[in-house]
Formats: sequence, C-alpha cells, structure tokens
Amino acid sequence: MSETGYVKYRCDHVVAEATRFPGFESLNEVRSALHEQGLIGMYRNGIGFGNVSIRALGSKGFHISGTMTGESPVLDPTHYTKVAAVEFDQNWLRCEGPIQASSESMTHASIYHQDTETCAALHVHHLELWKRLLHRIPTTRQEVEYGTPEMAAEVARLFRETNVRQQRIFAMAGHEEGIFAFGASPEQAYRVLMDTLLIVSRD
Repeated sequence: MSETGYVKYRCDHVVAEATRFPGFESLNEVRSALHEQGLIGMYRNGIGFGNVSIRALGSKGFHISGTMTGESPVLDPTHYTKVAAVEFDQNWLRCEGPIQASSESMTHASIYHQDTETCAALHVHHLELWKRLLHRIPTTRQEVEYGTPEMAAEVARLFRETNVRQQRIFAMAGHEEGIFAFGASPEQAYRVLMDTLLIVSRD
C-alpha cells in the first residue's frame, strides 16, 4: 500500500539510515503547511495522499516523502528516502533510506528529468481546485494513471506541448484531485500553488 493506494513501480529499496539532507527544513516546513491546509493527509478509508520532494545536491536523484506518510502532520528524516536511480521504460527505481519512496516517485522523477531548473515538486489533492483547473492549466490525459511510466511520459509531453515550464503547475485528469506544482525551491513551488488557489477562488 502507498499514500495513494498502491505502489505501481518496481522498486529496489536499499534500507539505509535516515539523513537530514540539504533543504530538509524548507521542504518539511512547506509539507507541514500543506498538511495543515488539508492538501496532504489521509482519507477516512486509511489511504493517505500527497507527497513532496527536493532535488538531491550533487546527484541526479531526489529526496521524497515515503509511502504511508500522509497522516502525519509533521515529518522527520525517517519519513523521507532518496530516489537514486530511475528507469522509466522499465518502470523501475532504486531508493535508499529508511522507507520506501512515494507511489508518485516516477512523476516527480519525470519533472526533474524534463526541467533541470526545478529543485522541488509538490503533489497535493484538492477536489474543488482540481475540478476548476482541469484543462485551464496543463492537464495530463484522463486515460493515463498516476505512478506509471505512462504518466512519466505524459509529463514529458506537457513540457513539449504546453507552457507548463512557465506555469509550473499541472492537473492530472486521470487522478481525481491530483495536482502538481514545482519550482526552484519548495517555497517557490508552494507560492505557485497558493497563487493558483487564490486566483481560482476569485472566479
């Protein structure tokens, strides 16, 4: 099980000690704010939702909140893991840390792969915002499921065919409530999300 139901990728999980990685404090502060606003959390059926990540300094990997962490209002280093390698075509990744990586890790990886200036990504759930944003901002195709190589390819398509690089936010038509925001820092990605929420609330 994962914070959104099921882990769909093949994972080589190398169990390692928790580390306080560069950017941990800023990422965790943003993640706590998102949890407080109900954008990350857990449904009544026990399935969590939402995850955050930050690019790892000096490597091609990234640190991401782990599976089954949605319920916790505040995380610590034991709730994060490093995705060290990804093979999109093989639906495979390797993570190193005390916990298995989020089910949305392939999508986070695709964002970092497409845009070298992106250093943080936030995946949140918000039904009303999602409904209002569908097809008003870059939107993945409805037939594409979350956490799959097809979703990673769909993110690549958005970077090729839309202005997602400039907007830094997209909706997932095939993943009800799912929205991604990203930026050069956790704070910038958070501002993108909050600015979008403010604009939509005024409509």
